[in-house]
Amino acid sequence: MAIPKEKYAEIIKAEAKRLGFSFCGIAKAQFLEEEAPKLEQWLSKNYNGKMDYMNNHFDKRLDPRLLVEDAKSVISVSLNYFTEEKPVDQTAPKLSKYAYGTDYHFVLKDKLKSLLHFIEAHIGEVNGRAFVDSAPVLDKVWAQKAGLGWQGKHSNLIGKQTGSFFFLGELIIDVDLSPDQPFITDHCGDCTKCIDACPTEAIVAPYVVDGSKCISYLTIELKDQIPTEFKGKMDNWMFGCDVCQDVCPWNRFAVPHQEPAFEPHPDLLHLKKSDWEDITEEIFQTVFKNSAVKRAKITGLKRNIEFLKI
Repeated sequence: MAIPKEKYAEIIKAEAKRLGFSFCGIAKAQFLEEEAPKLEQWLSKNYNGKMDYMNNHFDKRLDPRLLVEDAKSVISVSLNYFTEEKPVDQTAPKLSKYAYGTDYHFVLKDKLKSLLHFIEAHIGEVNGRAFVDSAPVLDKVWAQKAGLGWQGKHSNLIGKQTGSFFFLGELIIDVDLSPDQPFITDHCGDCTKCIDACPTEAIVAPYVVDGSKCISYLTIELKDQIPTEFKGKMDNWMFGCDVCQDVCPWNRFAVPHQEPAFEPHPDLLHLKKSDWEDITEEIFQTVFKNSAVKRAKITGLKRNIEFLKI
């Protein structure tokens, strides 16, 4: 029995929930007119640092129809990764919560592909692609348009029920789905906790992050030596940084994730400061098997750990 078109969005959201996604929303695929000048200004100030790829595909970043032919809808999903687990040695170099378990690119992409197969099985032939932080897609903009939350002053997306510790992904498809109401209310108010707490003063204005100063950029994206101006300002982070999210009042609503793939290797949180400083290739490959930390490689991680020494 054919499913009526007005039910498409409903069954897609139900399947997204079954797959473990925290939220699922839909926006109409169209040109992001308001974002064009913002992106242009951000790039003109070199806030992308050495992330030269941000200068590429400017038009595609603003129009999903250039990524998927005849695109009609952008389905945005979020997946919680919050954890209350902490390293046993509190003096050990710190790792962002998102990197504790299996690389989120794999986990989200697999779930999104399953969702796409579900759509094909229940709606029919669909032209679509799954995106997880690996293509010119402004995921936070689309998530806000799909009603998942608002962009906080630290530029991360915040959900009223969940806080901000979640990943985002998209399915861009050529099926016309009923769009959700965009999230238009900013609930940050007068709060500036994230701006005040940033160790490197990377949040240069509310809602504007100078990526070239961000600890996540310095420890992951930057392949050169970390500039000496950041010596003593890294707050002991060796991969990524959670400071702006940790201080955000909305994250009092964050609850631990239920995704087995995000559980850390049993040894990871038991490594002492000295273990990190003497880390071997064998230990690196063991505790970071299928981890996002492999992007930095052991050479990058060692560079970061060495830089933390005063």
